[in-house]
Amino acid sequence: MEAEEALESIKQIFEERKGKVVLLGKLEEKVFLLSWQGMDYGDMICQIYKSNGKPYTEQYFREIGKKLIDKIKKVLNIDDLEKRYFKEELENFFDKNYNNSTKKLSYTTAPEPDYTTSPELTNNTVSDLNQNPFIPFSGRVEEKYLFFDREREIRRIFEVLNSGSSIVLIGEEGIGKSSLLWMINQQARNFLKSERQPVFLDLNLLHNESQFYSELCHEIGIPDSKDYQLTRNLRSCKILLAIDNVGKLTSEGFTRNIRDYLRGLAEGSNAPLKLILAATEPLNNLFKDSQEQGNTSPLAGICQEEHIHPWDEFTMRAFITNRLARTSVSFTEDEIIQLIQESGGHPRKLMQLCYRTYSRYVESLQ
Repeated sequence: MEAEEALESIKQIFEERKGKVVLLGKLEEKVFLLSWQGMDYGDMICQIYKSNGKPYTEQYFREIGKKLIDKIKKVLNIDDLEKRYFKEELENFFDKNYNNSTKKLSYTTAPEPDYTTSPELTNNTVSDLNQNPFIPFSGRVEEKYLFFDREREIRRIFEVLNSGSSIVLIGEEGIGKSSLLWMINQQARNFLKSERQPVFLDLNLLHNESQFYSELCHEIGIPDSKDYQLTRNLRSCKILLAIDNVGKLTSEGFTRNIRDYLRGLAEGSNAPLKLILAATEPLNNLFKDSQEQGNTSPLAGICQEEHIHPWDEFTMRAFITNRLARTSVSFTEDEIIQLIQESGGHPRKLMQLCYRTYSRYVESLQ
């Protein structure tokens, strides 16, 4: 099988099994074709260039390759896919599952279950049915099938981004900002009218401006740089920069300079950066050093605010029903009412309370 035919077959599987939930990016497709031809990541530097004609780094290709392989392993349900045996292992998969006469896959491997609908519960054991579905009960949700609701917010956010503005998501801790920010970042290639490379930075993992600039350059795929040199390196780039926990910019190791700099790179409809930030309060309140100087926050000046509110009762009930649909467990009406009241509509707290309630059911069956 030629590389192009193999790529089209892989894309067919992705489309039929995952729709638009999991897709291969353009750079991932190029890495796929060269990997099929047996090329090492170091050799790809001379084969694939950025739009400005400058090369990527070998490390960047290694990360693209890892993401590509992880996606293929997940969608094809195969565990033993490695870069050095990339073509051989995929050819083995196609030999077992590809019908040359119909040019279609026979799907002898089982597709990943669709958790958005209620599965049949026959022929399952108690342990199979009762895996706790209320996960993750802390941290952001990074899997599409676990993400729930926020359609209105997603639509509004892309309307703002497509208008040429940056945006900040404002809400209490545990309200779902990080999960929403992550999902917007993952869907950017599908819903942005003007193509931009999505980049996600979690400031909880970065402790000073030097680390920030280094990680930013690394994620974009450009040489480590800052100030004017970084500005030059970004001139031909179009980046959607998602920054989680932006309040970290108030801590030791960061100055107002970084906010002024980000504003400069994000101003104008054709700016190198468009920002989508997550914060616990409005930026003018968060960055009080701006007020002390009689100014507004540099980032507040270019970011429209989108307030993330708690779920209402209807949404909370729908969430509980959705997660329980693939199990043999049902919560009582009294339990549901208590979960709604105690959580106050906060997704993380509701998830944690449901997790504990569900665990009690499982323990009673053991």
